[in-house]
Amino acid sequence: MSDRSQRFPPGQTQTAKWPVLHYGEIPRYAPGTWDFRCFGLLETEKRWSLAELKALPQVEVTSDIHCVTTWSRLDTRFRGVRVRELIAGLSLKPEAKFVLVHADPGYRTNLPLADLMTDDALLATHEGGQPRSPEHGGPVRLVVPRLYFWKSAKWVRGFEFTDLDVPGFWEKAGYHMRGDPWREERYRDSETNAMQRMRAEAKRRGR
Repeated sequence: MSDRSQRFPPGQTQTAKWPVLHYGEIPRYAPGTWDFRCFGLLETEKRWSLAELKALPQVEVTSDIHCVTTWSRLDTRFRGVRVRELIAGLSLKPEAKFVLVHADPGYRTNLPLADLMTDDALLATHEGGQPRSPEHGGPVRLVVPRLYFWKSAKWVRGFEFTDLDVPGFWEKAGYHMRGDPWREERYRDSETNAMQRMRAEAKRRGR
């Protein structure tokens, strides 16, 4: 069992800042055409416009977040739609055990369905009382604090429910399939070139 008695997982250091890390350019979006889609192993697919998603009941959650590049930020306040409440309105097929998260621009990451059913897993529209900025994943970012933060996809656009754990972008590059920070599940084998680039970028930007 992993030890969660301490707030900092192994190998992490605290930052008060929020380093901006992502691969590629920040995507642009049009509020009138943006939507969020749930599909895959469902009886019926479902979509929400941005206005419809923001109109759903929202909660505020304070979480510690942990980046795979070794920084941790404590007491980060998010507001958004609790993912399990969104999923509760869907008709999942019994074999749906995993979710492939889709995000702009063509990004994907994989999660066990169970990790989206926790109290603190959100489709976040606000942080610190302010709307999510584009560089931090706005208009909507997935937030799953129990896992390394690359799993909390920026610019999230959909959930694909599957019966298989399908690797996403960073997982194909050698990152761990689950990413539990308390077990230091950073990457599967030796440190990848992608991991080295992310670490160098974090040092360049500073904490």
